[in-house]
Amino acid sequence: MTMEKLIIATRGSQLAMWQAEYVKSELEKKFPDMSIEFSVITATGDKILDKPLALIGGKGLFTKEIEDVMLSGGAHLAVHSLKDVPTELPSGLKLAAITKRDDVRDVFLSHKYKNIEDLPEGAVVGTTSLRRQMQLRSMRPDLCIKNLRGNVNTRLRKLADGEYDAIILAYVGMKRLGLLESVPFAEPISDDIMIPPSGQASLGIEIIDDPEVAKIAETLNDPNSALAAKIERDFVSRLEGSCQVPIAINAKVDDDNVVVRAQVGLPDGTEILEESLEADKNSAEDLGSKLADIMIEKGAKELLARAEAMAFKEERCERF
Repeated sequence: MTMEKLIIATRGSQLAMWQAEYVKSELEKKFPDMSIEFSVITATGDKILDKPLALIGGKGLFTKEIEDVMLSGGAHLAVHSLKDVPTELPSGLKLAAITKRDDVRDVFLSHKYKNIEDLPEGAVVGTTSLRRQMQLRSMRPDLCIKNLRGNVNTRLRKLADGEYDAIILAYVGMKRLGLLESVPFAEPISDDIMIPPSGQASLGIEIIDDPEVAKIAETLNDPNSALAAKIERDFVSRLEGSCQVPIAINAKVDDDNVVVRAQVGLPDGTEILEESLEADKNSAEDLGSKLADIMIEKGAKELLARAEAMAFKEERCERF
């Protein structure tokens, strides 16, 4: 017997609602007789907009309030950007499905310049991601990195108002909201240059620990994306990583093979440790942990401890 009503918990941003609507639409195709409703929740990460995420501290900045509602019986299922989901979940909840991964790349956005190489010396680039800051600085140590918070539309407005020469966002969010055409220069950045974070471009379907809800959620699971997610999340878990440290990790899964690449380093880009591993898909489940162990042997944990001490110390850009 199929559930009569399913309640989906989600954040209220435009992108979060797109994601929740997408999941609702997919489930309605599979369970046409089931009523599906939303419970829209404001997360801590949406409330505190005057500080970089790295300085707010704690885990689950975009998931905790949603999880509290689920645990109190207010929702059966939550739709998250997988990159926001901590590797450890509260008792009573589980990650039941990973949707098919979209384009994992970041995107360069500017009203004046074509790409990172085209930026003049001292150009102001907006990002709150310590990973992106590390990668940008390793390429262009002359750039001035300025904190950038708010939803996608807020960030684009700040760019249009001239607060930044360029900003870096996830390509998939811009694509899903149909906003790529709104910026004169929007160039995807090769993931060979800028390795994405764990979980980028997949949705994580978190559920209450209930067999009937699990059966419903599991119909959304993409096996290759789920394998990639496990590898990436195992890597972050083994390193005990959080948003307070710069970690890049991406697993590419094809029919027979898995290649995983990772970077950890300092936010100023002066030290970066990069490694990769490859395995047959049938023996790749532990690849994330294996790669983490290799990097730990080479000093990754000590490097990340130094990175956390640096956190996000915003520099003063000359024109501000």
